[in-house]
Amino acid sequence: MKYPRKNLKTLVILLAFCLPGGLAAQMCDTFFPMKEGLRLEYTLYNKKGKVEGSQWQEFKNVRKTANGTEAEINMGFMDDKGKNPYEMSYTMTCDGNVIRIDYKSLLSTQMMEQYGEMEAEITGTDIEWPTQMQSGMELPDAGVSMKINMGAMNMKMEVEMTNRKVEKKETITVPAGTFDCYVIYSDNRSKMMMVDKNFPSRSWISEGVGTVKTESYNGKGNLLSSMVLSSISE
Repeated sequence: MKYPRKNLKTLVILLAFCLPGGLAAQMCDTFFPMKEGLRLEYTLYNKKGKVEGSQWQEFKNVRKTANGTEAEINMGFMDDKGKNPYEMSYTMTCDGNVIRIDYKSLLSTQMMEQYGEMEAEITGTDIEWPTQMQSGMELPDAGVSMKINMGAMNMKMEVEMTNRKVEKKETITVPAGTFDCYVIYSDNRSKMMMVDKNFPSRSWISEGVGTVKTESYNGKGNLLSSMVLSSISE
């Protein structure tokens, strides 16, 4: 089973002011609607537009904190035949200025399926989203490194997100509806042993919804895969 090489994903600039707790919580819903039970479902396509599978994200254990909001995100994948499901979870926090997504979410499904049961040391830098965004913003890097103990040797895998920027605003239509989005570009570099590959991507992010669409490309800029929002439910 193949899944798009993409990341739930993109980053931000920290705003230099602090917000009172109540207002901070409201700002945390600007892009990701951090609501208990909210479920976002996506359809995954290959470069030829053929359906490869589906993905879903559901918000769990959403709670208010002194600084904003915290939530657990359950994510699941399934192939185009509705089989071979795989699930994982990660955390999302918000202080009113910045939404932070656990760097472990950058690890691909294939990595987690193949190496998830092995002894591993995982470190990284969280993905950050702004609660206020505008065209032209340059966004900070994120990344994750996983060192796996394989007995006689250690294997290291890295995923880096660099060169992030908010390119423009654009209105797009997907199965879930029509949305006004910010288009965010990033370079997504994957390193494992002697293999070093870069897969540029674009994400369409809408206020009150989050990720509406993603596209991943090869080094020549040709489309490799895409993901579109198919439904929203609570």
